[in-house]
Amino acid sequence: MFIFELTWASLPFALALAIVQVWLSVGVFIVCHDAMHGSLVPGRPQVNSAIGTVLLFLYAGFAWRKLRDAHFAHHKLAGKAGDPDFDENNPADFFRWYGTFFKRYFGWQSLLFVHTVVGIYWLVIGIPMVQIVLLYGAPALLSSLQLFYFGTFRPHRHQAGMDELDFADSHNTRSDQFGTLTSLATCFHFGYHLEHHRRPDVPWWALPSARRAGVGLGKSGKEIAA
Repeated sequence: MFIFELTWASLPFALALAIVQVWLSVGVFIVCHDAMHGSLVPGRPQVNSAIGTVLLFLYAGFAWRKLRDAHFAHHKLAGKAGDPDFDENNPADFFRWYGTFFKRYFGWQSLLFVHTVVGIYWLVIGIPMVQIVLLYGAPALLSSLQLFYFGTFRPHRHQAGMDELDFADSHNTRSDQFGTLTSLATCFHFGYHLEHHRRPDVPWWALPSARRAGVGLGKSGKEIAA
């Protein structure tokens, strides 16, 4: 943001940089997620809280305790009424569910934080608005879409003619059948979601091992796929 100059010649590199920013922003949130479960620094709850607090604030002005409590509620009520990550009125509609998800999590604190950052970049430092949008605004918004699609909607969505009984168990979720590299690229293995719900103590980088160990197999021994 401080040394890059956006020109027509540098635009292809800027677009590539923005895509990398989206992926890395997803990674920042996944690190915070592991901190919530204590798997980022095992046995050090205060360190987990400190890291999660700083990174969530830098991500979008989020409050650590609020998001941590909401995430624990999600695990307790996964796919049911009261689950803050679930839209029981639109369990198969991506756009309406994302709208509900966005309104629940992006409150006035996040809006104030984003406007403050943009104001400093634009009015104080003098960075062109198009560059702010491309390298800050768009990656932040697109990372939320990526996180929601691969980490919430795909694992917990209802498909035509299905309900809670079509999931493997009370976690009301399923896992993607992606290979390890695709899983890493899409959402840092968060698509292995049944494995995560059954073993929330497993950090993101160990979820492929949990998958290979059969943690996500259903009662019949078959994989429950997204």
